[in-house]
Amino acid sequence: MRRPEQMFSILNMSSALEEGDLTGRASIRNAALRLFAERGHDAVTMREIAAAAGVSPALVVHHFGSKDGLRAAVDSYAAQAFDALFSMDERDLAQMLTSGNSVSIADVFARTFPRGSPLPAYLRRLLLVNDPTGAALFGRWFALTRRLLDAMTDMGAARPCGDPSVRAAFFLVNDLALILLRNQVAAAIGVDPLTPEGVARWAKEVTTIYTTGALVHVPGEEQS
Repeated sequence: MRRPEQMFSILNMSSALEEGDLTGRASIRNAALRLFAERGHDAVTMREIAAAAGVSPALVVHHFGSKDGLRAAVDSYAAQAFDALFSMDERDLAQMLTSGNSVSIADVFARTFPRGSPLPAYLRRLLLVNDPTGAALFGRWFALTRRLLDAMTDMGAARPCGDPSVRAAFFLVNDLALILLRNQVAAAIGVDPLTPEGVARWAKEVTTIYTTGALVHVPGEEQS
């Protein structure tokens, strides 16, 4: 995979599934996903989920057994959708990132999930409450980021560093910040950061910081 268009044609499979799966079971799952993203698992009842899906509570129980069973189905669906975003080989991704068409997690989210999708908000909730599904996702994405930076270093596209784990965590957290603090960042800069316009504006400045630095002189260090 060499071109961003190829990657996004694969990524769009996630949003196609989200919009096109209209079975009764999927309708219930999607209703639960949206309510869980808005209010959290504990604040939503099975009856409310059934009403949002336009079905009877008995049908929810028939398909999922219990609220825990429904939550497990939602978590599995969300994790599959998120992991699909980064299923390419890290060397292919590294080459794309250094080809002049750089992408980030926020960019991928903006291009992949349609406006109004509950998946970014659901990921935010999973990460902020340290939910096991969110923790597992973060762990997998951190491992991918670490391998990606190693590949970029081997290619000569990234400088070697003394603490690759911290650097990988920094890059990952910086990207996830646009998802975790989406509303706050939007209020600060005047545009939703998970739209193509917002991502482009954010990426322009972040790329400058990554490639040339933001400080003329680092406090506490002697100038040469």
